[in-house]
Amino acid sequence: MDNQFIMQFFEWNIENDGEHWNRLKQDALALSKAGMGAVWIPPCAKAAQQNSVGYDVYDLYDLGEFDQKGTVRTRYGTKAQLIEAIGEAHRQGIRVYADVVLNHKAGADATEKFLAIEVDPNDRNRELSQPFDIEGWTSFTFPGRGDHYSGFKWNYTHFSAVDRDGLTKRNAIFKVYGEGKVWAEGVDNEKGNYDYLMSADIDYNNEIVVEEVKRWALWLIETLHVDGFRMDAVKHIDEGFLKGLVDHVRGKTSPDFFVMGEYWHADQARLNRFIDDSDQALQLFDVALHFRLVEASRRGRDYDLTHLFDDTLVSTNPFRAVTFVDNHDSQPGEALESWVEDWFKPIAYAMILLRKDGLPCVFYGDYYGINGGPASKKAQLDPLFYARKALAYGEQVDAFDHANVVGFLRKGDMEHPDSGVAVVASNGEEGTKRMAFGPERAGRTFFDLTGNRGETITLDQDGAAVFTVNGGSVSVWADEAHRDWASRE
Repeated sequence: MDNQFIMQFFEWNIENDGEHWNRLKQDALALSKAGMGAVWIPPCAKAAQQNSVGYDVYDLYDLGEFDQKGTVRTRYGTKAQLIEAIGEAHRQGIRVYADVVLNHKAGADATEKFLAIEVDPNDRNRELSQPFDIEGWTSFTFPGRGDHYSGFKWNYTHFSAVDRDGLTKRNAIFKVYGEGKVWAEGVDNEKGNYDYLMSADIDYNNEIVVEEVKRWALWLIETLHVDGFRMDAVKHIDEGFLKGLVDHVRGKTSPDFFVMGEYWHADQARLNRFIDDSDQALQLFDVALHFRLVEASRRGRDYDLTHLFDDTLVSTNPFRAVTFVDNHDSQPGEALESWVEDWFKPIAYAMILLRKDGLPCVFYGDYYGINGGPASKKAQLDPLFYARKALAYGEQVDAFDHANVVGFLRKGDMEHPDSGVAVVASNGEEGTKRMAFGPERAGRTFFDLTGNRGETITLDQDGAAVFTVNGGSVSVWADEAHRDWASRE
C-alpha cells in the first residue's frame, strides 16, 4: 500500500472571493499525483459574517445555499461548488475531511432574557454573583432557511454560557442558570473547567441538542459524501458526547469513517488521556511535536536534535497521532501564533513525511504560501512528497546520536521498486552520517533528491555509506533509479 498524507486545504488569510472550492476542484489532479490521500477543508457552514474563516458558525445546515448574514455563498463559495469540488477530489482518489465546529454558535438572530450567573474567567468553577437577568444572543431562527432540512430552532436552554449581556452592555462569562445547567465534566481542566470557549456555548448535557447534532452529522455526510471529520476545539467539548457522536456516525455509515480532533495542548500525557477517555474514538493532532519543532527552529544549533521526538504523541501513541508542522492557528498574526521558522521547515517536513510513524498533515500556507505573509515552499516540499510516495517504506533505522546532525533511513520494500531513503538533517554546520541499507544494496548509487547536495554516493559492500548534509539543511538520499523525477521540467 502506498504512503499517503493529508493536506489542510486552507490558511487563515484565504481570499474572500468565493473561489476556494473551485481551487480545490482545479488542483485535485495535481494533489493526487503528489501523493495526497486526503484534504481537510475549512468549515463549510454559514458563519456569523460573510468574510469569516468559518469558526464562528451560525447555521450548520447552510452550506452556501441560503441568503443569510448578508450572503448566499460562504467565504469559500456555494454549496453547489463545494459538492462539485468534493466529487472531483473523489474522482482523483482523494478523501475529503470536513472541519466540524460543534463547540459553539455565533451570530444569533435575536436576544433573549434569562437568568445567568457570572463566573471568574480564570476559574470557571468560581461564581461571582447570584442568578440575575441578562440579555444574551441565543435565539437562532434562521429566517433565510426557515425549516428547510431541519425545523430545530435554538434558544437559551440549548446553551451553557454566553459572553455578552445586552442589558448592561458588559462582556464576561455568564453561565446560564436553571435545572441541569452545569459545566460539562469531560473537558480540559484548564481555568478550572474549560467547557466555555467563546460565543454561545452549546450544552451537550441537553439531550435534545445531542439528538439534533447527531441528525445534522448524518445529514452532512449524506449531502456532501465526506469521508471524515476534523473536530474543532475538542478540549472544550464533553468527551462522552464526542464518543457517542463518533460511534453513532460510524454505526450509521462505516466503521472506517475517519475522525481527527484538535486538542490544543503541548503535553502529550493530556492528549493520551483524552484518547483513552474517549475510548480511542479519535486521532489527535500532535501539538506536542509541533511545539518541539517550533523550539528547534528558534534555538537553531543550541537545540539538541536527538530529543526532537521526546514526549510527543507520535512517539508514545503513533497510531493515534496526526503530525503537522504548522496550521491556520499557528500561522503569523493569529491568536495561537507559534510559527516554525522558515529555515527549519524542510527539516520539519522531512521528519513527519518520511518516518514510519504518524499520519502527516501538510499546511496549505506552507505549500501555496500565505496571503500577505510567508511565500510558497512548494519547490522544497515537492521532493519530500515524492520521497514519501515512492521511497519511504520498509524498516526504519535511526541515527539520532549527535546533537546537531541526525539521520535515519528507510530500507525500502519489494512492493515499491528501488525504494528506500536516507535522510540527514543538520541544525549546525555541514555534517555526515554513516548508515547502512544492507549488503543487498551494495554498489548502488544515491543522489540528493532535494538538490541541496550535488555529489553522488555509492554504497560499499555492506550497503553502507557516509551521507552528507549542508549546515542548517536536510538532504534526502535516493537511488539513482529515481533521477528522472528529479530532472523533470
